Order: sequence, then structure tokens, then C-alpha cells
Amino acid sequence: MSNPPYFHEASGSVHFWVPIDGALVGATIRKETLHYCYRSTAIDDQPLETYQLHAQVIDAAVRRRVSGGSIEPVMVRDYDLHDAVGKGIE
Repeated sequence: MSNPPYFHEASGSVHFWVPIDGALVGATIRKETLHYCYRSTAIDDQPLETYQLHAQVIDAAVRRRVSGGSIEPVMVRDYDLHDAVGKGIE
């Protein structure tokens, strides 16, 4: 069972969990990162909606970070997403 993602207004981040090896790993992504990477021309983008539209790619970035040694909570950065696009992962 997983926890649903949500937007945390105070931190300006979407909080979400990614299943990895039978455990849920907590992660966050800032609304600015979502905007910059996915909706840079939008003026009415919603962080939670943007996360949900791109969850597979963002979750894959969390898995790569954890496999590289990152510990919970994982903060997804724009570099993590640009790296995925550059490698044809998206």
C-alpha cells in the first residue's frame, strides 16, 4: 500500500513515495523544479498535477538516486531529470 502524493505548501514541494525493493522511499520535488523541467511556459501550472503527469520519470530518478547511494528523503533536482532526458529515459 502506498501513500498518495501531496503538495506541501510551506515547503513548496510535492511529497511522494516510491516503492523500491519492497519498501516505500520518501521523496520530494520542488514546484520550481517541476515548472522549469515540464511547464516552463505555463502560468497556471499546478505542482501536484505536473508531478502526476510525469510520475514515472520522476520516480525513476528517485530509483537512480537510491541505487547511487542517496538516502531517504530523496530530493529530486532538475539535474536528475535533465540527466534522464539526455540518456533517453523519458
